[in-house]
Amino acid sequence: MCSVISRVKPVQRALASTLRLRTNADGLNYAAAQSRRFCPGFITGAQPLWVTSRSYCARIATTDGLLFRQLFEVESSTYTYLLADADTKEAVIIDPVLETIDRDLKFVSELGLKLTVAVNTHCHADHITSTGLMKKRLAGLKSAISKFSGASADIHLKEGDKIPFGRHSLTVRETPGHTDGCITLVTGDQTMAFTGDALLIRGCGRTDFQQGCAKRLYQSIQEKIYTLPDHCLIYPAHDYLGQTVSTVGEERKFNPRLTKSMEEFVKIMNNLNLPKPNKIDISVPANLVCGLHHV
Repeated sequence: MCSVISRVKPVQRALASTLRLRTNADGLNYAAAQSRRFCPGFITGAQPLWVTSRSYCARIATTDGLLFRQLFEVESSTYTYLLADADTKEAVIIDPVLETIDRDLKFVSELGLKLTVAVNTHCHADHITSTGLMKKRLAGLKSAISKFSGASADIHLKEGDKIPFGRHSLTVRETPGHTDGCITLVTGDQTMAFTGDALLIRGCGRTDFQQGCAKRLYQSIQEKIYTLPDHCLIYPAHDYLGQTVSTVGEERKFNPRLTKSMEEFVKIMNNLNLPKPNKIDISVPANLVCGLHHV
């Protein structure tokens, strides 16, 4: 490499050196991200370069009349999802984070939306939800979470329940395993599924705390998520590598853990030896009371 660089012009030599350094840095950050990939709530000292500059990612929904935004929170690598009926402007928000409440409510205001429900896919361990404070700032907003989460909310969800917004709705599928109260939310036409921490992109949530059970998680994914159409888009609660969306077909074929047998999956999950999430001691108690504890 040095002999090649020495023969190019000064500007080209500088560029080549920069690219080499950037490649090395990206490699280090990729390694750091890999160590966190399947560990919602665990943040190492090294952060991938891309997260410092990205505040949100907006994607286009394939359903007619559905407004959709995918939003990102840097510290916990959490995705928040905003869905609305383009005609009635009724909207729901999924997994909102305390640190980004002003950004999220600004979107709601700018788009002229009426936010009716703020729903959490489970009781998070890596961040505090903003649902409680949102309710204080938006009249009529209701909070929702699984009835098996142990958390307080206006609406306790169970299998088959629907969350309507305008002429659209989200249907609840119970997908425990990461926690007892994990749910996946599926659009009416089954083109989008919001899987929380149950199924991640090429990964899954950990099962070593908060009622975690690897066998239940495997069954949940196989029976409640992989039974959706192959083209159904998968939107997880977290991603640590900059991935924004997958599909049921992709995950069924390429997910390195879920392509294994249940016995192999359980063995993998029981031997991860992951560190405890940094914020679990403050996040879980707060999220059990809609994010208002010590806020």
